[in-house]
Amino acid sequence: MNRRDFIRKLVICGGTIGLLGKLLDPNLLRAEPFSNALEYYRIVVLGDPHLPVREREVKDLTKRHKIVDAKNKVVEDINSWEDVKQINVMGDIVAQFGTVEEYAYARQYFARFNKPISFIVGNHDYIYADAFSTEGKFIRADAVSREQKLNRFKEAFGQSVLFYSQTVGRYLLIFLSPDSLESSHLTQISEQQLVWFRNELEKHPAAPTIIFFHAPLAGTLLNYNKDVNTPNFIVQPKDAVEKIINDNPQILLWVSGHTHTSATNPSYASSVNAFGGRLTNIHNADMDRETIWTNSLYLYPNKVLIKTFNHKEKVWEADLERTIYI
Repeated sequence: MNRRDFIRKLVICGGTIGLLGKLLDPNLLRAEPFSNALEYYRIVVLGDPHLPVREREVKDLTKRHKIVDAKNKVVEDINSWEDVKQINVMGDIVAQFGTVEEYAYARQYFARFNKPISFIVGNHDYIYADAFSTEGKFIRADAVSREQKLNRFKEAFGQSVLFYSQTVGRYLLIFLSPDSLESSHLTQISEQQLVWFRNELEKHPAAPTIIFFHAPLAGTLLNYNKDVNTPNFIVQPKDAVEKIINDNPQILLWVSGHTHTSATNPSYASSVNAFGGRLTNIHNADMDRETIWTNSLYLYPNKVLIKTFNHKEKVWEADLERTIYI
């Protein structure tokens, strides 16, 4: 079965899905109070969904279906959690190239959630051409193709912008996306977005701030493979972003995906996640696996509790729980 037939079969098996009425439109974001009796606001973070599945990495058809089944169970679990206020998806939403076909499947997948959803871009969502090279490698697309795929992302998820902010109680949430049309780096923020980022922080100097971006900050993982902490696997432009962070001590957390760091990896929840001695990088495992973990951020007035759920075993990973006090 070829890639086109595999994706078509998955879409058909998913049934007919309506419009994405639950997506969290950045243009409609308003301040959200702590409205439940426990006085927290719960956000579930989905790292790198790669929908429906990365076929180059997963060649066995039986294993592909197991991974798709695992992703479907994540929908069921999150829909059953009544206290979830929103879901944040950390980019690399589509499997490989950002084709029309991949986005159609992703749109149908997320339509099944009964919670509001916010999205940011990952490199696979826009930066590659539509096919591998003859050597089986990804090819960087040109600026025209990248812009077309960024527009495809916005259309698929009902977003008119790629970067935006939200206030929740006393917190400021900032959503950034790699959007460079010409950079050779996989996760580069444009100058226009950097200007907006600085201005948004200047407008909220006292708000504890959480940044959501596809790639992590440099040095917040151990060098457990050849890619970690290299230019293509950290936020870019590195120096400009780090200066913004250093100028804004109200930034509390940086939440990322991209590196596919498993929850079993010693780097996943470790002292190495600290950046500059005060900011914590929360890493999220990808979803392209049979065992999927998701992080939940519980925003309290005076702290953020981070908990990791194992969707295969249906258990919380108690040893990975962390509390960040304000």
